[in-house]
Amino acid sequence: MSMTKIVLVIAYILFAPILGGLLDGIDRKISARMQRRVGPPLLQPFYDVIKLFSKQVIIVSRSQIFFLLSYMVLMVVTGVLFFAGTDILMCFFVMSTGATFLYFAAMVTSTPYSTMGANRELLQMLAYEPAVLLTCVGFYLAEGTFDVGEIASSEVSAITFLPGFFIAFVFILTIKMRKSPFDLSTSHHMHQELVKGLTTEMGARNLAIFQVTEWYENVFLMGVIGLYVINSTWWSALVAVGVVFVTYFIEILIDNTSARVKWDTMIRLSWGVTGLCAGVNLIILMIIK
Repeated sequence: MSMTKIVLVIAYILFAPILGGLLDGIDRKISARMQRRVGPPLLQPFYDVIKLFSKQVIIVSRSQIFFLLSYMVLMVVTGVLFFAGTDILMCFFVMSTGATFLYFAAMVTSTPYSTMGANRELLQMLAYEPAVLLTCVGFYLAEGTFDVGEIASSEVSAITFLPGFFIAFVFILTIKMRKSPFDLSTSHHMHQELVKGLTTEMGARNLAIFQVTEWYENVFLMGVIGLYVINSTWWSALVAVGVVFVTYFIEILIDNTSARVKWDTMIRLSWGVTGLCAGVNLIILMIIK
C-alpha cells in the first residue's frame, strides 16, 4: 500500500466522525433556515453525542451493544477499504453486512416501534441495493476495473460515461441517509407517525454509537459521489469536493420539502429511477464499449 493510501485510511479513521458531525451540523443549520428558524449551533451534534456517552446506561437487551459495535466496525472497515483504493464491490458488500447488524440491533429488543423500524429498514435495503449493485457494474464497464484506486486515477472522470448511474445513486442516497420522503425506518421530524423507529430502544452510549457510525457512513457515501468526478488531474479533486457539497445540499432540500411516502411507493420510485437512469445508461455503455 502506498503512503498516500495509508494517509487516507488514517485520515478516514480519525477525521471521518469529525467531518460527518460537521455535515450533520450544517444539515441542522440549513434545515432550520429553510424552516425560518435560527437553528442549533454548528457543533450541536458533537454536544449531543458527548452528552449521550455521559448518560446512565439502561440495558434493554445485552446483545444490542454487540450488534451496534459490529455495525460500527463494519462501517469503518467499509471506509478503510474504499480509501485504501481496493475493490468497490467488496466495500458495498461490507456496508450491506453492517446494515444487517443494525437490523439485528433493533430487532433484538422485541418492542413494537423498534421492530417496526427494523422491518422498514429491510424494505429500504431492498429499495436501494439494486442501484448499489449497478453502481459497481457501471464503474467496471466504464473503467474496466472494480479497483477504487484505478478508477480515481483514470484520465477521464467516470461520470462522463455514467451520468445515469450517478443520478440513480444520488436518488437512493435519500433512502440510505434516511431522509424524507424515504425516512421510513427512523425520523427526526416530530410530525411523522414513526419518529425514532429502529433507534427507539437505543439510549445513552448505544444511541451515540449509532450516531457516530452514521457519520462514518455518510463520509463514505460522499466519497463514492466524489469517485464519480475525480480523475488523474489535480483540479478534479476540487471539483469533486464541490459536487459532494452540492449533492449534500440537494439531499437537505429534498428532506425539508418532502413528506414521507409509503414503503411500496419508495420501492417503485427507487427501482423505477434505477431502471430508467442506470438501466438505459448501462445499455448505451455496453454498446459504445
